[in-house]
Amino acid sequence: MSEITGQVQTLLENKTIDVFIGYENGTRLPRPVFVSKPEDAGKLIFNENCSGNLAIYLTRKDLVEGKKVGIAASYYALKNIELLFHEYQLKEENLRVVALSENGDAQWLQSAEEIKRRLKEMPAPEKPDVEELTRKIDAMTTAERWEFWTEELSKCFKCYACRAACPMCYCAKCITDINRPQWILPWASTLSNMEWQINRVMHMTGRCSDCGACGAACPVGIPIHILSHRMAEWVKENFGEPDEKGNVLSTFKPDDKDNFIA
Repeated sequence: MSEITGQVQTLLENKTIDVFIGYENGTRLPRPVFVSKPEDAGKLIFNENCSGNLAIYLTRKDLVEGKKVGIAASYYALKNIELLFHEYQLKEENLRVVALSENGDAQWLQSAEEIKRRLKEMPAPEKPDVEELTRKIDAMTTAERWEFWTEELSKCFKCYACRAACPMCYCAKCITDINRPQWILPWASTLSNMEWQINRVMHMTGRCSDCGACGAACPVGIPIHILSHRMAEWVKENFGEPDEKGNVLSTFKPDDKDNFIA
């Protein structure tokens, strides 16, 4: 991958980009790194372990506003970048993307159209643990499922790490920050925790890349990514893939299914 590293160095030297968001060696796994000096490009690594979703940083105005950015994007980061283009959060002229595949191959992409084509070519990474837990929950009765989520969400103490980890949570003011009216109680309680997660998942309807970052970020191990995963599956089954015309909660098509209406 020395070729990619050299290209990043050249882009920084030529001021084509101001910063490159990528991975460097961590204690156990690769960790995010922001490279703004050409001589620091040597820190970058590109391999099959570079799977964290770096797209989270692309909407952080304190980090990238007014800058031309390069980024290393795994499959799910690439999906989030495509979604962020759909929602007019990114500009093509300010972004250079290195798409990373599971085998460590890398490819430069310079437009939203190239990203779309690349995603059609890339198989989604397998997630056997997620699929197994999803099947287990689907097999439960309604009462058992309620008991399962009640027990899990009773552990939540409202740290909002799930929100902080999601690339699509870029609202300037979250519903949790509003107290007139008070939509979400600020203290931790099981029913209030459920209200928060239901609101979060609904807000992600048709916008979730299914990366699982929300569940991975939870400090007490609540599998909240299963909620987003199942919602993403239902959206795909009933409404198809999201497109540039908007997500399923903001658009309507005459042939949309309406059998869920009682």
